[in-house]
Amino acid sequence: MYRPIFRLAYQWPNKIAVIDKSGEHTYSSILNSSITLSKVLEQFLHGEIQERVAILCPNDASYVVAQWASWISGQIVVPLSPHHPAAMLEYFINDSDTKVILTTAEFENIVRPLAEQFQQKYLLLEDHVTMNFKPLGKSSFEDNNKIDTLDVDNNISDEEHFDLNAMIIYTSGSTGPPKGVVLTHKNLNAQICSLKEAWGWSNKDVILHALPLNHIHGIVNALMCPLHTGARCVMLPKFNATDVWTWLLAIEQNYGYRVNIFMGVPTMYVKLIENYKKTFEKNDRMVEYVKAVCSQKIRLMISGSAPLPSTLFNQWEQITGHKLLERYGMSEIGMALSNPLNGERKPGFVGQPLPGVNVQIVKDDIILVEGNNTNIKTVNIKKQGEDNSYIGNLQIKGDNVFKEYWRKPESTKKEFNDNGWFKTGDIAEYVDNSFKILGRKSVDIIKTGGYKVSALYVETVMLQNKAVKDIAVVGLPDSTWGQRIGALIVMDEQNLNDVEHKKFKKELKSWAETVLPPYSVPTVMKIVEEVPRNALGKVDKKSLLKNSFSEYLII
Repeated sequence: MYRPIFRLAYQWPNKIAVIDKSGEHTYSSILNSSITLSKVLEQFLHGEIQERVAILCPNDASYVVAQWASWISGQIVVPLSPHHPAAMLEYFINDSDTKVILTTAEFENIVRPLAEQFQQKYLLLEDHVTMNFKPLGKSSFEDNNKIDTLDVDNNISDEEHFDLNAMIIYTSGSTGPPKGVVLTHKNLNAQICSLKEAWGWSNKDVILHALPLNHIHGIVNALMCPLHTGARCVMLPKFNATDVWTWLLAIEQNYGYRVNIFMGVPTMYVKLIENYKKTFEKNDRMVEYVKAVCSQKIRLMISGSAPLPSTLFNQWEQITGHKLLERYGMSEIGMALSNPLNGERKPGFVGQPLPGVNVQIVKDDIILVEGNNTNIKTVNIKKQGEDNSYIGNLQIKGDNVFKEYWRKPESTKKEFNDNGWFKTGDIAEYVDNSFKILGRKSVDIIKTGGYKVSALYVETVMLQNKAVKDIAVVGLPDSTWGQRIGALIVMDEQNLNDVEHKKFKKELKSWAETVLPPYSVPTVMKIVEEVPRNALGKVDKKSLLKNSFSEYLII
């Protein structure tokens, strides 16, 4: 039977839920703050439900309070990132028709100008709730130090809650301007329950959280799963390789608990390995210690949001003894495929369907492979490749799949086939009883640091700058980020010398940082007299890569 995540907190009132920079927060202390804030929201929104509440909070317990308070009062959460430029935040707030922004004093300098510009209201959590916590490691919440838990009296039954819209997550804009992915509580519950079963979550787990809180990976996988289970979540303010190693190895820590799960994107693991080489590698005893602690004390390490190179997979195993568990998902479906918790994990593969998820590979409208976590069958053996593989478009179906794109019925309709299967846009291969993601069909989809970026969208935005006459954007191979964003640019003024070129690129990059998310800003710019095009005016980006960025093709 479905129960909202905030109601589950009554099962573990005095158990520590979140450890952050302030200290330790119990389930009851977080729930009490959430209930108090929900009353403020209800009053502010005049008792209406399903209004949009944007959340811009640090990676700490305040985020959980803002999320739970919104859901207790029946609202739809719109998670924002402090790293997005003002123009992107404006877009999300306008597109979602946000009614109020929940934030903290830390980010008031970001929110206030937006609120003033759009005559938007915002609430500072500090003005309405007092976070009840204990200093980290000083003491624990014992039975004789209980906090009385308030009652949730929101007049919304669990059954009604199940069907309400819960969250709007904005896509990375891989096929144009970002779209708002509407997820219901039913969708989120399906995603969480699937991962709890597949990855063996228990209330004894302690996860180290260093992911952004405006994407599925950080929100569902790394935060909602532990809180849905009665586990503990150690929330770092941001990813920092030294801090992650400190927690993984429990350096100078004696809190009565230690981290046993970590999730990251490939770029994080690259940074962790770089830090390891500087800090530990030259000391043989530390090399042994790192491997012993990680292999004996940490039960699960996961990588996702971008392809994991086999060299990185092998390096991490050599250092920690862990074969990273790679999985596949996206904003619209949560997680869909995963390597096994127990069993062979092959580098480059994303395993099999998760519980409750139906998968099929389709080519030319012919189903080649279909199945779920208990049974996968090949449907059309004639389409089999020479190596007994099946390659085609990956499609997903199940309660995990999102409801719709916010106020974009045509876009929603276009992404589903007539039988209700969601078309992921990714090409997948099924071979040796496992799935492998080969990527998108389009050269215009760039995967950088765990994000999917539309080259066409970046081009469209960059052309708004009057100094840019023409532009072609491409993805360049990069060992740290997966891909970097490169741009071939024609300036409106052609008589600038090399020094002025350098100044122009610096100024253009600074401007781009005000209108594009940080992961979408070109980091490699080349000034040319003309972007090469064919007779039809199209850019052959594969040729452009070879001819204009050849030095970046060998990594």
